[in-house]
Amino acid sequence: MEVLRHGAVGCFVTHCGWNSTLESIVAGVAVVACPQFSDQPTNAKMVEEVWGNGVRAVVDEKMVVKREEMKRCLEAVMGGGERAEEIKKSVEKWKKVAMESVEDGGSSQINLKVFLESIL
Repeated sequence: MEVLRHGAVGCFVTHCGWNSTLESIVAGVAVVACPQFSDQPTNAKMVEEVWGNGVRAVVDEKMVVKREEMKRCLEAVMGGGERAEEIKKSVEKWKKVAMESVEDGGSSQINLKVFLESIL
């Protein structure tokens, strides 16, 4: 997390495992998703289509992201155009939501309390 939060980090190229996905949100970093299997394609879909905090790289028939595709993705999240600005706003929004959820009285604390009360 320390590296991901560093000001020099422009985006996070990730396989989009759940931990990496959450870490990118908390760190406030845009995502270039390169999912392979399991939950990763679903997480990548959420990143691109629901939360809007990144883009998903298209792979070739060998499951390889070509240079031109990676360039397209990096320009989409860091290029300064309209799409990059939209992603930046989404990144900031979801970071704020994530941080609020773990504050005292936030939704994480409330949900944990409800869960514990239901099993105790």
